[in-house]
Amino acid sequence: MLTLPETDLVVHELCLGGNVFGWGADESGSRAVLDAYKGHGGNFIDTAEVYGPFLSEEIVGEALQGIRNKIVLETKFGMDLDQKTGKRLGGLNSRPAHIKQVVEAQLRRLRTDRIDVLIQHRVDPAVPIEDVAGAVKDLIAEGKVLHFGLCEAGVQTIRRAHAVQPLTVIQNEHSMLWRGSEAQVLPICEELGIGFVCWSPLGMGFLAGAVNANSRFEKEPVLDFRALVPRFAPEALPANMALVNVVRTWAQRKNATPAQLSLAWLLAQKPWIVPIPGTTNMAHMEENLGAAAISFTADEIKQLNADVVAVNIQGARLPPAVLQMSGVEAPLKR
Repeated sequence: MLTLPETDLVVHELCLGGNVFGWGADESGSRAVLDAYKGHGGNFIDTAEVYGPFLSEEIVGEALQGIRNKIVLETKFGMDLDQKTGKRLGGLNSRPAHIKQVVEAQLRRLRTDRIDVLIQHRVDPAVPIEDVAGAVKDLIAEGKVLHFGLCEAGVQTIRRAHAVQPLTVIQNEHSMLWRGSEAQVLPICEELGIGFVCWSPLGMGFLAGAVNANSRFEKEPVLDFRALVPRFAPEALPANMALVNVVRTWAQRKNATPAQLSLAWLLAQKPWIVPIPGTTNMAHMEENLGAAAISFTADEIKQLNADVVAVNIQGARLPPAVLQMSGVEAPLKR
C-alpha cells in the first residue's frame, strides 16, 4: 500500500482499470475480476463515464455495495455525452454546469454519495481550467467529491488548476514504451506534491509479451485500437521488439513475468506512481498484482533504466486525432 501525496488516501500499489468494463466485455466476467481484486486486498478502482458509455460505472457501482468505505473510487468526466443515452455528441465538454450534471449522474450509477477522486478526462480547449477547477471545488465543498485530478493536461494547465483547487493526481499514459511524462509532468508532480497514475502501463499488451514483430491488428469486424496506433504498425514493430527483449531478459533475472517486471519498473520510479492495468481476465489481474512484491536494488534499477532508454521506439504512441487531445493548455480566463 502507498499514500498519495498530501492526502490521507491509502491505496494499493496497483489500481484496477475499469476502461475495459463495458466495451463489449462480459459483464459477469468484469464483476468477477472486480470481486477477486478486492479479495486480494485491492482497494483502488478507476473508471469513467465514457467507458461503455456508463456501463463501466454501473458495474463498478454494483461491486462496491457493502464495501464502499473500503474502496478508493476514481472516475472521470469531460467527454461530450448525452446524459440520457450515452451517445457521443462529439468533442469535449467541461463547462461547469455540465460537470455538475455529470457528477450527479455518476453518483447514481456508482450508487454512492461521493467520488473519492474526480478527474477531467481531457482538457477542454474551450473552457478555462480555472472554471473547471472552480466547479470541482464547489463539488468538494458539497461533499460529493473529495479530490481532484487531470488527465493528459499541459503543464501550465496543471499549475493553474492546482492554484484554484489542489490536485491529488495526474493521470497520463506512462510505461517503458512511452516515457514522455519524465520530461515535465513527473517533475511538476514532485514539485507540487501530486500523485501520478499511469494508464496503459503495459503498452496495450506490448510489454506483457502479447505482441511480436509479425503481429497485425484488425479494423473489422471489430476494431482493435492498436490497428490505428503508429508504434504498432508493421514498419515499426520489428525495431520496437528490442524493448520486449529487454523486458524478457530482466523478467527472467527477477523470476517474474514480463507484465510483472514492467509494472514493477513503474513502481520503482517514484513512491507516488500507481499503474492502472485494465483487464477482464482473472489470471492477468492476479498476475499483475504480483508486481507489488518485486523490488530492485539501486544498481539494478539504474541498469534497467539505462537498458530501457537505449531502445529508440519507432512510431507515435496514439493516432493523430487522439494525440492532439494530450498536452493541451486550457484557454486563459478573461
